[in-house]
Amino acid sequence: MSLSADPAALPPAAARGNAFWRRVLTQRSAVIGLVIILFFVVLAVFAPLIAPYDPLASDWLNVRKAPSALHWMGTDDLGRDITSRIIYGARASLLAGLIAVGIAILAGLPLGLIAGYYGGWVDTIISRCTDALLACPFLVLAIALAAFLGASLENAMIAIGISAMPIFIRLVRGQVLTIKHEDFVTAARGQGMRDRSIILAHILPNVVTPVVVQATITMAVAILAEASLAFLGLGQRPPAASWGSMLDVARQFMTDAPWMSVWPGLAIVTIVLGFNLAGDGLNDAMNRKD
Repeated sequence: MSLSADPAALPPAAARGNAFWRRVLTQRSAVIGLVIILFFVVLAVFAPLIAPYDPLASDWLNVRKAPSALHWMGTDDLGRDITSRIIYGARASLLAGLIAVGIAILAGLPLGLIAGYYGGWVDTIISRCTDALLACPFLVLAIALAAFLGASLENAMIAIGISAMPIFIRLVRGQVLTIKHEDFVTAARGQGMRDRSIILAHILPNVVTPVVVQATITMAVAILAEASLAFLGLGQRPPAASWGSMLDVARQFMTDAPWMSVWPGLAIVTIVLGFNLAGDGLNDAMNRKD
C-alpha cells in the first residue's frame, strides 16, 4: 500500500486497527479459534468457581475410577478428580504461553527494529545471532535451556520465550526493511525527525499487526512446548495441575485407565487448534485487501 508523502495523511493506527479487526470478524476460522481461546480463558480465570473438586485432594476410595456422574472425566492414580485438574491445568498452559510469548516479543521487537532500521554492522551481528538460534530446532533449544535453568514452570516460560525470540526478530526486521523505504518515512526523515521518533511514530505502528498475528500462532507452539517440558519433568511440577505432567502419569496406566490420558491430550489439542485457527484467520485478514 502506497501512502502519501505527508505524514499527516497517514491513516491513524487506531483506524487501521479497527479496519483490521472488522476483517477478522468475517474470517470463520478466526472466530472459531477466538471462541475456543475464550472458553479456556474463562476456565482458567474462574477455575475456583467452576472446578467441582479440589484438584490436589486425593480420594483413595476412588482411585482410577472411570468417568461417571460423580467424576465426569474419571479420577487419576491418586483419586483426584480429572475434570478439576483439567480446569486448573488451563491456568498453567495459558500463563506459560502468555509469558513466554511476552518475553519473546519484549526481547525480539526492539532488536528487530534496530537491525532493520539501522542496518550495517548492527544488523549483521543481530542477524547472525538470530540465525544461530534458529539453526537449533525450537523444542530442542527449549528443552536444553529448561534443563540448564532447572525444572519449574517459571524457568520453562523463560526457556520457551528465549527459544521463540528469533522468530520475532526476523519478522520485525523484514517488516522494517520494507517500511523504512516508504514515502511517509522518507518525508518524516526529510522534516528533520530523529530516528527514535520515526521508529516509534511511523514504523512501530505498522509492525504491530504482523507481530500480533505471529504472537497468536506462537502461543500455540508455546503451550505445546510447555506441555512437552512438563511431560519430561522440566515444567510445572506435581502435584500442581499441568496437562503435560498429567500425560506423563497417564502413560503408566494406558491399559487400565485410558481416560487419564484422553482428557489432557484432548485439552492440549483443542487449545492449540484454537490458537492456530485464530492465527490463520488473523493472517488472512491482514493480507486481505479491501
